[in-house]
Amino acid sequence: MHKILLQIARVGIKTEPAPPPDEALRRAAARMSEEMLQLLGRALAIRHVDAGSCNACELEIHATNNPYYNLEGLGIKFVASPRHADMLLVTGPVSRNMEEALRRTYEATPEPKLVVAIGDCGCGKGIFGENYASCGAVSNVIPVDVAVPGCPPDPAAIMRAILTAVTTTAKGR
Repeated sequence: MHKILLQIARVGIKTEPAPPPDEALRRAAARMSEEMLQLLGRALAIRHVDAGSCNACELEIHATNNPYYNLEGLGIKFVASPRHADMLLVTGPVSRNMEEALRRTYEATPEPKLVVAIGDCGCGKGIFGENYASCGAVSNVIPVDVAVPGCPPDPAAIMRAILTAVTTTAKGR
């Protein structure tokens, strides 16, 4: 143990500095918070539904909650029940086994309900497509407000899609 502590003291900290803050993302986030409060009167609650994805999109969604992107710091939180959600974040091509569950989740979400399809598979451009085991795009099962292409899309693109869904809904009312 003594050798390890001496080596730590000798070498010091060897990490790279944090990246500079993305100013455009910060401005968009501030605008998003204002739009959400005007539309909903409170924070945005998101229910994530994995409809059959490979989990790459889920990793990027989890990254939106890290300290760099800090989605929860903007007043956006993930909830366990669609009855508490304002938005559905759907990933993957909708497998036949998840088709009915996704419809029920959509129906259980109160108005105004927003749907964002994440990734190429959720947009209908992925490698799985429509076949005996897959319905294909999320829009083949439920109405989609915003689709985010990419395999997987980066966290900033996911955040922009959430902003787009909230702002277009706010302008439509």
